[in-house]
Amino acid sequence: MPNKSIAIIGAGPAGLMAAEVLSQFNYDVHVFEQKPSAARKFLMAGKTGLNISHAEPIQEFVQRYDQVEWLTPWIKKWDAGWIQNWMQDLGITSYVGSSGRIFPVEMKAAPLLRAWLKRLVEQQVQFHYRHQILDLNHQTLKIKNLAQNLEYEQDFDAIILACGAVSWSKLGSDGAWQHWLSQSELEPFQASNAGVERVWSSFMQPLFGEPLKRVDAWVYPQHKTAGDIVISHYGLESGLIYKQGRALRERIKNQQPMQLYLDLLPDQSIEQLAKKLQPSKKQSLSNVWRKAGLDQVKAGLVRELVDKSVWNQPDSLAKQIKNLIVDFDGFRPIDEAISCAGGVKQDVLTERLQLKSNPYIFCCGEMLDWDAPTGGYLLTACFATGRAAAEGVHQYLAHKI
Repeated sequence: MPNKSIAIIGAGPAGLMAAEVLSQFNYDVHVFEQKPSAARKFLMAGKTGLNISHAEPIQEFVQRYDQVEWLTPWIKKWDAGWIQNWMQDLGITSYVGSSGRIFPVEMKAAPLLRAWLKRLVEQQVQFHYRHQILDLNHQTLKIKNLAQNLEYEQDFDAIILACGAVSWSKLGSDGAWQHWLSQSELEPFQASNAGVERVWSSFMQPLFGEPLKRVDAWVYPQHKTAGDIVISHYGLESGLIYKQGRALRERIKNQQPMQLYLDLLPDQSIEQLAKKLQPSKKQSLSNVWRKAGLDQVKAGLVRELVDKSVWNQPDSLAKQIKNLIVDFDGFRPIDEAISCAGGVKQDVLTERLQLKSNPYIFCCGEMLDWDAPTGGYLLTACFATGRAAAEGVHQYLAHKI
């Protein structure tokens, strides 16, 4: 009796993890990737230092996701410690940075990916690069060999979709798979971990690329976060902005203004700041502000956003500096986003990530409807859901025998 055959669509982190799990059993595992090589977004993310997970306590870790209950069992099973051990088995040593983020010692993604692919090939996983999936019908894939310009159909006993979302489409995650499912099975994609847009006056131009250092940011006071923000030609960007993205999207959804609050001097109280902002005949306004703690970038933002009539009113100005409202017009285009919110809904999948409308299909990775900030959370969930979908396939096929 021939081995059961499994197709995995997408050679990103989730798809490769699924392949790793299934390669331990007596299956013919085929990975289809439309690009000429594997995990291009993974490699791009690792160019400046591959942040693969985070070492914070697991109860805090899982709270970073918007779908906590759904993802927690898998995140706990394949947590940061598991990922570090898995990397070590591949010959890649990792370390925990001062912020709790976990990196490979070499910092880059390429050595890890090479070792991983080598092991998968040794475990008889078959890779089909430059193979595009044109359509999916029950258990049949319509495949195009891009190198040979040849189309053909092939049946599989199970199919795992690890196709990614819709950001960074040039690296492979173009979202073409969405037409294989019904619209009712999908939550529309939105940009996540993306910059926010605002039209600045010409006076802000000298500040483009400059950081607002050590500020607090919030949409809702209970979710206040601290860090730095970069002023961009299009608005604001940074990890601190990304952390507030979910709340900003919620305001858009509720048809509320897209507003962010900033405390430019969180180490001072309003009363302390008001004293320092008292006008002086001996000092220019700029010098008073500088001595109060407003560097050139923060002062520029105050001049941009606070009405000039308030500049010489210490009490009112102090209140605005501590609660500076920034209005935005929207997020940067979704293709520029680091990740996406939205995707295949939880309620159209079984507990083993099997599509209820088509039992041959399993889904994993960023194409699922979950969201998280940067900091290692995205990759951790891709790894975990890839493994969970593969275990679901194995349970499904074992039950069918």
